[in-house]
Amino acid sequence: MHKVFAIIRREFVERVRQRWFWIMAVLGPVFFGAVFLLPSLLMGKSSLKHIAIVDASAAGLGRSVAVQLDTTKVRAVVVAPGPRVADSLLQAVGAKQLDGFLLVSDLLPDSGEAEYRASNVSSFTTIGELENALQRVASGVRLQREGVDPAAIARARIHVDLKTTKISGGKTTGESAAQSFSLAYFMGIILYMAILLYGINVMSSVLEEKTTRIVEVLVSSVKPFQLMLGKVIGVGAVSLFQFLIWGLAGRWVFHYRHALGADAPGADAGLFTMPRVTADTAAVFLAYFVGGFMLYSAMFAAVGAMSSNEQEARQAQQPVSMLLVLSFISMFAMLNDPGSTFAVTLSLIPFTAPIAMPVRWAAGNLPVSQVVLSLVILAASIVAVTWVAARIYRVGILMTGKRPNPKELLRWIRTA
Repeated sequence: MHKVFAIIRREFVERVRQRWFWIMAVLGPVFFGAVFLLPSLLMGKSSLKHIAIVDASAAGLGRSVAVQLDTTKVRAVVVAPGPRVADSLLQAVGAKQLDGFLLVSDLLPDSGEAEYRASNVSSFTTIGELENALQRVASGVRLQREGVDPAAIARARIHVDLKTTKISGGKTTGESAAQSFSLAYFMGIILYMAILLYGINVMSSVLEEKTTRIVEVLVSSVKPFQLMLGKVIGVGAVSLFQFLIWGLAGRWVFHYRHALGADAPGADAGLFTMPRVTADTAAVFLAYFVGGFMLYSAMFAAVGAMSSNEQEARQAQQPVSMLLVLSFISMFAMLNDPGSTFAVTLSLIPFTAPIAMPVRWAAGNLPVSQVVLSLVILAASIVAVTWVAARIYRVGILMTGKRPNPKELLRWIRTA
């Protein structure tokens, strides 16, 4: 075992000493901190939009729309229609004197039709503000036609603030919907990126030693399986060390969130809020990261061993990477319904479980039996995949030339 430990130590030290490791160690917390803090810091700082409202209605609906607008977001000037009004407004938008102009006609109350022309029509804040104002004006006109006082309707309306609290284990956790979503979402992203990136690192390391003929020297004193095992564990230790750095940095960001402005007004109004990470959640995250990393690293090591150059390795890794991509793109469906048959199936399939089960755990209230069953299946799959990968690795690291076809791979597995 001392040979395996020597390989683990070499892989760990070589990667930790690299400049890119520390760059990623710093950029990781900066990125995730920006995701959580920037929405609150930028809340209310969006640029004020200046628009013109072309009022072609007989009842002066354009002026009513201008009154309904929130002047901190959109400021409007009402203009009368004319033969060259649209052309002059187009020139004003092109010269950046206006952000856009809104066309309002008598069709608004009956069909709800209006048109907004602007240089930027992807500003959801502006579009939403205009739609709300148009909706209120159209509703008011319709109510008046039916003999109903719009002011009475407005007084009867009340803003409903729905508070959400997650229940786990028959107890309320104090975790809101936004916190639950943020935790599940970022757990999925971190697991996907970490397993994929560090798995590819294992493949690149194997390929580098194979192409430079270093592996021929190594296998003279260490068994191929010991070499593969040392690489996988060594790179895994590097990733856990990086997670430790990220975790400490995350606790620092959370501790000083008030000074950084994370508690600004509207900080919790967005989709992403600072999640609560319990000990159980951290344990599930680490268990599935280690399991997913061991599973995929063995496959990536086999890909590196059977490839003769980097181009072949990139092509051969695509089927392996697609297994991870499948679970990642299915994440939103699992967030919407963690207890669905689709979500349960993905969390039990070993190739998708490393992302699916932690996402379901964070988003819903799962029975422990499902987690245990998933981990047992994952552990058995790691043993089986590692056995197959080790036999491919044993033959592949000393083979050069054309990449083997599936028939040759089966022969390697049988005869290794």
